[in-house]
Amino acid sequence: MTTPDLLEQRLTELEIKFSYADDLLETLNSQIARQQDLIDRLLAEVADLRRRRDDASGPGFRSLRDELPPHY
Repeated sequence: MTTPDLLEQRLTELEIKFSYADDLLETLNSQIARQQDLIDRLLAEVADLRRRRDDASGPGFRSLRDELPPHY
């Protein structure tokens, strides 16, 4: 092979590798964006559950006997 042919082949291989790397980067970015959306929704849900728990518990002492299932 002559030098220009070898350079052309190497350039083509680099372009192919770059194309795969670029596609992988886009896939990973979209996956991270979906995961961040899920994390944000889960954090909001946990905050809502904590707020509900605090609103429902009210003041006062709770006995562990109150937590027993009815068959005890």
